[in-house]
Amino acid sequence: MSHSETIFAPYRLGDLELPNRMVMAPLTRNRAGVGGVPTPLMAEYYAQRASAGLIVAEASQISAEGQGYTGTPGIYTEAQIAGWELVTHAVHTCGGRIFLQLWHVGRISHVSLQVGRQPPVAPSAIKADAQTYVDGEFTNVSQPRALDANEIRQIVDAYAVAAKNALWAGFDGVEVHAANGYLIDQFLHDGSNKRTDEYGGSIENRTRFLTEVMKAVIEAAGADCVGVRISPDSTVNDVHDSDASALFNHVVSMLDELKPVYLHVIEGQTGGPRNIDPAFDFSALRKRFQGAYIANNDYDLALANASLDRGTADLIAFGRDFISNPDLVERFRMNAPLNAIDTATLYGGGAKGYTDYPTLVTDSSTGAAVNGENDRGDYTSHGEQVFEGQGN
Repeated sequence: MSHSETIFAPYRLGDLELPNRMVMAPLTRNRAGVGGVPTPLMAEYYAQRASAGLIVAEASQISAEGQGYTGTPGIYTEAQIAGWELVTHAVHTCGGRIFLQLWHVGRISHVSLQVGRQPPVAPSAIKADAQTYVDGEFTNVSQPRALDANEIRQIVDAYAVAAKNALWAGFDGVEVHAANGYLIDQFLHDGSNKRTDEYGGSIENRTRFLTEVMKAVIEAAGADCVGVRISPDSTVNDVHDSDASALFNHVVSMLDELKPVYLHVIEGQTGGPRNIDPAFDFSALRKRFQGAYIANNDYDLALANASLDRGTADLIAFGRDFISNPDLVERFRMNAPLNAIDTATLYGGGAKGYTDYPTLVTDSSTGAAVNGENDRGDYTSHGEQVFEGQGN
């Protein structure tokens, strides 16, 4: 296999045959409807990107309490399940494969988003130095309250129900969101977890919540349909640990014993450049996990192929490039220029900056690949309409 072909090689992920090694990372876009219900516009958005080897759909709260931002989808009501069914049908009609990321934000929330304006929940009553997105603007998060042990077990159960709901909605699997300073990550780090019960203190205790969630989700969906995402070297949303290397070596060893189908790792600071702490050994994590390893954070085509060639990753996740390039796979294949991203339309709004990015067409006079007009159509009907070039 030549270097240029590496990322386009097929890959077997559990029961799925991926046509390439490119993963569309979960990307919060705040386009869900009232009640966290996915919309036909969201179905169109994901279907446009179905040429990815795997899509991991945006983080979706497992309960009303788990919401932290305006306009994010859920996976706990019948209406939400029905909305997601439109999305999965659209993606599958276009030949794609799609997982759903399961999410509980914990303390990264605001009272205005909580039922009855109750405080958000967390492992400990420590307010994060962080912001969330409420009604079109960023605002400081609210003071949380600490969960009791019975509530923790109820949240574990909610993850299992959400996994079943996702499969019912037609997803090929689920990804447990244990990264980016949200609830599971808050339990892992000793800067945000000051508990003195069986969920706090030692690394083993702080890992207990993640372990219980993973066991419950795997029991509900099957290991071949469950992935997990971590961000070992990131301090986003105000998470810190006194010994992150020891913590995540233990986390990954535990995950390897449970055998989820993949481990999705953000290398460096979430959403930032690849300024990886040289003291943190990501290769050690890779060696500890025997399943598929998805590498994430600021990869371009050259870096992706180099990582795949070396065997330091099996799959590469791309985020913002997939936002502005629905045909990113084809653009990489043709070494075509990428569309610039419109940062003003990342969060909230409608089709602008969401489903209107142009795809490549061939110039009849020169044979060159150029941007064409965005051809929007109906991805949401349960017929067989597929836009030209969107299938695999």
